[in-house]
Amino acid sequence: MKTMTRSYRLGRRQASVDRTSSMIVAAARELAAQGRGPLVSVGEVARRAGVSRITVYNRFRSREGLMQAIAPRPPGGDTDDLRQHLQASCSAWAANPALFRNLRPDEGALADASRRIAASLASSDALRPGCSLKEAEDVIAVLSSFPVFDRLHKDGRRSASAVSEILIRLASAIVA
Repeated sequence: MKTMTRSYRLGRRQASVDRTSSMIVAAARELAAQGRGPLVSVGEVARRAGVSRITVYNRFRSREGLMQAIAPRPPGGDTDDLRQHLQASCSAWAANPALFRNLRPDEGALADASRRIAASLASSDALRPGCSLKEAEDVIAVLSSFPVFDRLHKDGRRSASAVSEILIRLASAIVA
């Protein structure tokens, strides 16, 4: 027996779904910015947003998915991508430093991005002579970490673009 499936489109409900997702993200950001950071539970976020826990899971699949929605990590690549990666990171962090001060960094995503950029630099022969792939990964990870940005940004004393330029100059230590 052949079953027929029909696609489901939200239509007029889409605006409500988008509004609910925005409320959930805003609630998670508020809680994280208050210092609860990585200890924010889905239940706390749901209560703050005025929705059920299952709604949070339906929208974001997991607590990690929700954390990724409030603090996304930019992708990476070769020299131009290193610059873009540092600039995008600085712009995102400058938008809400209090939030990022209270979030535990996603070490896996940071390591993946650093590894991807370092590998791209190595494959295009853009690493300085004597710089190992591991050294490049480590330098990129340090330069693209929030604590380094926060130290240089000093709550707006330096603009995000000024910080990214400093980080790019520091990154030149590994680039040929």
